[in-house]
Amino acid sequence: MSAYVTKSPWVVHYDGSSCNGCDIEVLACLMPTYDVERFGIINCGNPKHADVFLVTGSVNEQNKDIVKQIYDQMPEPKVVVAVGICACSGGIFKDCYNVLGGVDQVIPVDAYVPGCAARPEAIIDAVVKGLGVLQAKKDAMAKGGLPAPAAE
Repeated sequence: MSAYVTKSPWVVHYDGSSCNGCDIEVLACLMPTYDVERFGIINCGNPKHADVFLVTGSVNEQNKDIVKQIYDQMPEPKVVVAVGICACSGGIFKDCYNVLGGVDQVIPVDAYVPGCAARPEAIIDAVVKGLGVLQAKKDAMAKGGLPAPAAE
């Protein structure tokens, strides 16, 4: 990870509409067993300070504008990580009348973490992979262009 990072990556987390299983696993990443802060990854509450947008749960008619707003408030470059099958594709809720599907229905996603619930190791791995994407976006911005988001 240190090859990509010149500063600590800050993560903002948003729960769309989920069972909260993935949210518990995101919190597990912050606990002593996994302790992502030892890698310099900081969980913050303000999207204006975040580099990585971690989304759990599916996107629906009620929260699609909120997801877009959080994404738009983040400074460029930024990375989006969809955590759990609901964030990836809508999961068990995909056939509900108000569910649009995964996060990629409203904003571009750079890394996907499948699972129900997603394992903390997979979440950490996706954030680290996202940091590689973040570095590529920074390099592209320095050269004058921003590449399209990479799908995994």
